[in-house]
Amino acid sequence: MTKASKQHFPPGPRPLPIIGNLHILNLKRPYQTMLELSQKYGSIYSIQMGPKKVVVLSGYETVKDALINYVDQFGERSQVPIFERLFEGKGIVFSHGETWKTMRRFSLTTLRNFGMGKRLIEDRILEECQHLIRSFESHRGKPFEVKTVMNASVANVIVSVLFGRRLDYQDTQFLRLLTLIDENVKLVGGPRIALFNMFPVLGFLLNSHKTVLRNRDELFAFIRMNFLDHQNNIDKNDPRSFIEAFLVRQQEEKDTSTAYFSDENLVALVSNLFAAGTETTASTLCWALLLMLRYPEVQEKVCDEITKVVGSAQPRIAHRTQMPYTDAVIHEVQRFANILPTSLPHATTTDVMFKNYYIPKGTEVITLLTSVLRDQTQWEKPDTFNPEHFLTSTGNFVKKDAFMPFSA
Repeated sequence: MTKASKQHFPPGPRPLPIIGNLHILNLKRPYQTMLELSQKYGSIYSIQMGPKKVVVLSGYETVKDALINYVDQFGERSQVPIFERLFEGKGIVFSHGETWKTMRRFSLTTLRNFGMGKRLIEDRILEECQHLIRSFESHRGKPFEVKTVMNASVANVIVSVLFGRRLDYQDTQFLRLLTLIDENVKLVGGPRIALFNMFPVLGFLLNSHKTVLRNRDELFAFIRMNFLDHQNNIDKNDPRSFIEAFLVRQQEEKDTSTAYFSDENLVALVSNLFAAGTETTASTLCWALLLMLRYPEVQEKVCDEITKVVGSAQPRIAHRTQMPYTDAVIHEVQRFANILPTSLPHATTTDVMFKNYYIPKGTEVITLLTSVLRDQTQWEKPDTFNPEHFLTSTGNFVKKDAFMPFSA
């Protein structure tokens, strides 16, 4: 870095040798420290995670500007040690460059072909709802633990697309996979893995990353076993699942020099979609149940609207426009639950001048989504659960630009 450019690097707290700003960071909830620092240093600042400088973008205007107007410059995925070990640049969530572009293009097209956003996926969700309702009713009004069955029902929607069939809630292997994903999400978001990401060389002292890798191996083995079962009886003209569509494409590409459609990429891709398609939605639904218990008056209004509009029929996307209050509640649950507070870290693809600051190529960039979802300039009561955030004075639903629960 030249002297001139260094002067324009975003400001931040003074780092200590080796540990950087580790001494001021809340490793259990790093986003809270980051929110506090944004109040002191502004909407763009730097923090040192061990030896690595990281730029944090905070507040709606700055995050939107970066993700929409500088999408190419901030478009790379940061190389986070735990994710590099887990996926080795394969799959879609933590891959880079051309691999990411190719997997993303294939995944979007294939998921659409299997009904994402269409009537077909709606039917699968409704079928799964029936299984979930029967499971709830089987407890005959007695208390029960909801998280496991909620995870299983959400997972089954993506499982039916990936594998071409749903799995039973009592299936021990299915429940084991959900446990593995749940455990890995908790560990990856925890303080030990945060330390591992800063000082991978100290991995031998921190056992958490070994558990994460063991869980990954078990998940990958299940996926391999399932897609190898598929390989023998695929109809090239009518693939019945995402995995089959990938294997058909693999056959078509086998004479090319690129290795994008390799078995390794398939396993990583399926595990990414399985985990991402389960954890975020299931967590959101659990938050929704919790908030309905906490705010019975909101629950009552939602129930009244559902009864009035849907009645004894099956709920359909077509009902949505007639249910502004329910729509507002769902959006407010996502805003308030704030389940991805720092999003997934980005990295700069080139040297970039952003808001008069110089950020060199390859710098890790954190878009602090919690600061957008709680931005006081965008929300009337940012720290309160308040469905009116998404309603006009006449009770119509209104989508807010600052609604970014999973990035822009």
